[in-house]
Amino acid sequence: MSLLTYINNIPLFSTVEEALQWGSNRNLAGYHTHDYNGQIGYMGGATHSTATQTSTPSPTTSSSGGGGY
Repeated sequence: MSLLTYINNIPLFSTVEEALQWGSNRNLAGYHTHDYNGQIGYMGGATHSTATQTSTPSPTTSSSGGGGY
């Protein structure tokens, strides 16, 4: 897994495939992008709003950053 960070407790991945898999596991379609430290990251769910409406466990570590939403 190529996890970049979490934004609002939702994982941001370095590949589309991982974002789609995460979303599929939560009955979400599609993906959207965020700019994280100058790198494009991929998040499951067609929009950030739909991704944050899912129930996910909080990460064990916290990170700051994100944007693009």
